[in-house]
Amino acid sequence: MSLDTTISADGKGTGNATVGGSQHPVVLRNGHRALSADEFSHLADVPPEIEWFANIVNPRTRKAYRIDIEDFRRFAGIQKPEEFRTVVRAHVIAWRKTLEQRNLSAATIRRKLSALSALFNHLCESNAVFFNPTLGVKRPNGGANEGKTPAISNDHARALLEAPDPTTLKGLRDRAILSTFLYHGLRLQELCLMKVRDIQLRSGVLHLKIHGKGGKLRFVPAHPGTLERIDAYLEKAGHRDDLDGPLFRSTRSRPGKASRPLSPSNVHHRIVKKYARRIGVGVRGFCVHSLRATAATNALEHAADIARVQEWLGHSNIATTRLYDRRRTRPEDSPTFRVVY
Repeated sequence: MSLDTTISADGKGTGNATVGGSQHPVVLRNGHRALSADEFSHLADVPPEIEWFANIVNPRTRKAYRIDIEDFRRFAGIQKPEEFRTVVRAHVIAWRKTLEQRNLSAATIRRKLSALSALFNHLCESNAVFFNPTLGVKRPNGGANEGKTPAISNDHARALLEAPDPTTLKGLRDRAILSTFLYHGLRLQELCLMKVRDIQLRSGVLHLKIHGKGGKLRFVPAHPGTLERIDAYLEKAGHRDDLDGPLFRSTRSRPGKASRPLSPSNVHHRIVKKYARRIGVGVRGFCVHSLRATAATNALEHAADIARVQEWLGHSNIATTRLYDRRRTRPEDSPTFRVVY
């Protein structure tokens, strides 16, 4: 049994619809595609467990949830989706104990329990179960009050912004990318998905239209310095009028060829990590997400409201935003430096 099942009825004209992994004929009525009686029956019978999984839009989230739910399924010996409805709190506690015995990190255990909780929240909403058995199951809190992704210093951030060569197209592009990260707190995937038209005027102020996790959209006011860098890059690259094309693209794109956005791997390794090495960022665990952590930390340290930072970052839970709030752990504020003998 696997939750990795498609639920769709797609295609134009004649063809097949996929329902729970099985193929069914497509029916046209008055020139428009419609469900056949067989399709309707099969979709009506889809278990809510499968429906929940199929409704996860982000492929990375779906992959992570599949791994975590399959972990629990194997532990509990579940063979059919409907058997999730027999799970009680004791099963979840026993699973948590086995996760601890496997020496998994506290963060990994919390993530697995969160995935299972998300499934049972959906089952409760669907009236398939009467309660969520993960409620009341204590989750390990080691390090839960502070994010694991390291932020970099303001000095390193300034040096990183100036590291690319402003006389070349690649340098102009990379300067714009680094500024977009450090002044707007974007996720890696969000930056790669940006199109030229995603720089939009709203209430007289230019905003960045961000395609966030779970298909959520948010509009972030654009920093003037970032806009200057993007403008210089677009002027040199020549694709300002390609509104539906990717904003940040390969500098090797040939005229007449469809431009492809930069891949997350290229942005991570060939831009962020490369310039970090160049300026000597020696922070253990540094990655592209460190720029998001740096932006959030800087905003909070300069008195930004944490609820507004939550909205700015696209967090659904303010507890996630608090992981970036390191104001209580700043070494310069420690009583150590207030002791005088």
